[in-house]
Order: sequence, then C-alpha cells, then structure tokens
Amino acid sequence: MNLWFLDASVLLASEDADDEHHRSSRRLLQAADPLATLDLVYYEVTNVALRSWRDPSAAHRLCERVSALADDGGVVRAGSSLLVSAASIAEEYGISVHDAAYVAAARSLGGQLVSCDVHDLVSKGLACLPGGTDPSQTNTE
Repeated sequence: MNLWFLDASVLLASEDADDEHHRSSRRLLQAADPLATLDLVYYEVTNVALRSWRDPSAAHRLCERVSALADDGGVVRAGSSLLVSAASIAEEYGISVHDAAYVAAARSLGGQLVSCDVHDLVSKGLACLPGGTDPSQTNTE
C-alpha cells in the first residue's frame, strides 16, 4: 500500500465536475490506500469554494473530506521543522514555500505527493497527477 499525500488541487478537482482530473481525484479519494494532507488545506479549499465558486455547500463538502482524512490521522500540521524543510525545497526548485510545504510533508511521511499542479510540482518530478497513482507509474523520492 502506498501513502498518497494530497494537495488542495486534488481535493478541489474531486468537487469540480468540470476539472479534467475530477474522475481520477474521486477514484483516489475512494481507494483503499492511505491518504494524508496538510492542515493548510482546510483554508485553501474553503477559500476557493467560497470566494471563487461562491458555493458554501461545496465548501462544506470539501471540509468534510478533509475532516475524514483528519479522523484517520491523515492531516499533518505545518509546524516549524516542516517549514524549514519547505523553505529549502522552495529555494532548490524555485517554487513557493506553500507548494514546497506539501512536498516536505509528503517526504516526511515517506508518501507520494499527488497534485494537479503540472507547472510547479508534477513537471519537476515533485508530485504525480491523480491519474498517475498506479504504483508502477509514480516517482517517489
């Protein structure tokens, strides 16, 4: 079994039927493999659902998904040691500390980061797409 570490884009894609990664994100969330994410994801998904989508119901559903991960012990706190690692990763790869925090957290748990962010994460080998969660197709650093 693999640990899949999800960033906010995967959770958002699971809610947005128009997103090209919607179906693969839904499948990943329903699979038997363990899932985890950062505590920051609560803010990210709620912000998008309320500010961009203007959909309080979606915000509620997304927070319930994150809470389900938390109930299974799958929410990592973004503390000082994680942020030190994230700053180093951000500098090395030229990405935001925010994105690098997901990379650092996934690495700290020995998991594979899953993201829909092709430009900053997937293209640099730091994450795989939700459809790439077949263990034979992933890049675990």
